[in-house]
Amino acid sequence: MNHSSHTPDDLGPDPSLLLVDDDPVFVNRLARAMEKRGFDVVVAGSIAEGLSHVRERPPAYAVIDLRLEDGSGLDVVEALRAARPDARVIVLTGYGAIATAVAAVKLGASDYLAKPADADDVTAALLSRDEVLPVPPENPMSADRVRWEHIQRVFEQCDRNVSETARRLHMHRRTLQRILAKRGPK
Repeated sequence: MNHSSHTPDDLGPDPSLLLVDDDPVFVNRLARAMEKRGFDVVVAGSIAEGLSHVRERPPAYAVIDLRLEDGSGLDVVEALRAARPDARVIVLTGYGAIATAVAAVKLGASDYLAKPADADDVTAALLSRDEVLPVPPENPMSADRVRWEHIQRVFEQCDRNVSETARRLHMHRRTLQRILAKRGPK
């Protein structure tokens, strides 16, 4: 895994980073990776927790999931933009939520990334200072891998219940079982 060309000096005088996401596995892995890149990370698992951190110490950087259990990440984007107009805010969005991502940018998000995004994608988006799109990743996830990751995420969100996962993904249960039995694509 190659780290992006950014150095801790690129973070500026305040490397504070707020991560707001209700997927504990994802957010904790991202937090560890961002700490290794020089960020001073605080994690929030809900809108309420995110708003509390924004009130206490508005961070220079934030990565906020749009859909959380207790509401919309847009509430945190708006609060942070009001508290710290210079903050770089990246919004994470699930599949098919481009309209919401556009709304997030209009409310003050600097950029948006589709889930699953890795630490290199997040770092590049947070530190991108110009208005042009960042260069595409050298080794982006294959479409098969993105699909597999999405299925795994929904499966975990359904407490590993195959029938419920199949229903939510509009798949036949046996088809889903076959997919889950295989190793993930590269």
